[in-house]
Amino acid sequence: MTTVSRGLPWALIGAACLGSFAATSSGTTRAPFLLEMSHDLDVSMPLVANLVSLTATAWGITSALGGWLSDRVGRRPLLIAAPFALALSLIVQAWAGSFFWVAVWAAVGGGCAGAFTGVVFAEVSGRVHDSQRGRALGWVMSGQSLTLLIGVPMAAAVGSLIGWRGWLICLGGLSLLACISLFATVGRGTAGHTRAVARPSLRTALSPRVLGLLSTGIAERICYGLAAVYFATFLQATYGLSLIELALPLAVFAIGNVAGTILGGQLADRLRDRLMVFAVAMALSAAAALVLFLWYPSLEITVALGFVYVLLNALGRPSYMAALASVPEDVRGTVLGLNGTTASVGWVGAAALGAAIIGWVGFEGFGPLAAGLALLGAVGALLCRRMTAS
Repeated sequence: MTTVSRGLPWALIGAACLGSFAATSSGTTRAPFLLEMSHDLDVSMPLVANLVSLTATAWGITSALGGWLSDRVGRRPLLIAAPFALALSLIVQAWAGSFFWVAVWAAVGGGCAGAFTGVVFAEVSGRVHDSQRGRALGWVMSGQSLTLLIGVPMAAAVGSLIGWRGWLICLGGLSLLACISLFATVGRGTAGHTRAVARPSLRTALSPRVLGLLSTGIAERICYGLAAVYFATFLQATYGLSLIELALPLAVFAIGNVAGTILGGQLADRLRDRLMVFAVAMALSAAAALVLFLWYPSLEITVALGFVYVLLNALGRPSYMAALASVPEDVRGTVLGLNGTTASVGWVGAAALGAAIIGWVGFEGFGPLAAGLALLGAVGALLCRRMTAS
């Protein structure tokens, strides 16, 4: 049996946070370099921006495959190999001489990151008692959230000195450090790390409750993605802010995401009715979305509303993840891997829907769209709550 602790395995959680930060940063921190990369590679800026969709697609595919594979051969090989391969892909990408090869290695890197994320959530879930699972997963998710707060500003600062290629090499070193940390903290010889005795059952993994939760997760990711992708553009269009003036509002937005994730982990373990916590958080975020995108009397109020909106959205995420992780051990990797796939669908959907809404009615359309999706997510969570856990 996998060793389950009543306390939190802080060494493993720290290594998982570092790995999550490196995986998310491999794509997200490309944002400050779009113009520089387009000039260097002699392509248009929108073409460079499309690397986000390419990375997300590769991430989603390998997340499902990596989760399934971890239930067949064990988690430890993937948790060590994926960040190591990510480090290599980042270093090779830094030396690529054309956009084609940058795109190829960016897709490889996205695939490595996808193969890692679902598996690391499954590993941490399997190493803690259910009463601690919300907090443990909340801390791991904070590694992803810190990319917006620390990763992007750090990329801009370091990249101003050594360029986008130098930054990729730094990220490769960080991913290699995560690999070493996971090698030291992920144990050997337990059920979660070795080949399963029985073949995982897809029927067990894809129960109606799990499928309902995964569908609900798509709605939640679109709600978050609409703000995460377009909040800076919304502020620029509404208040005419420069890039320098965007720094503080975006930092406040990122702090709301981190705070919501950590507080949400506490609520997930204290209140115990996790899907109700998630449903309430989504319903409250629906109201916040309407106010944020339909009423903006001043920059200060809009930034404060952005903080509230992203905090409420993040507040329910640990409860959602803990509920999704409450499946049999032999299919947990598959289920949480599929969560990475549906999250990628949500991100791509957010980018596409946001662009369509802006062209149709402007940012005013974001409020009703995000509110409707959030309420749909809340209803979906309540329906899943009524189903018998698998």
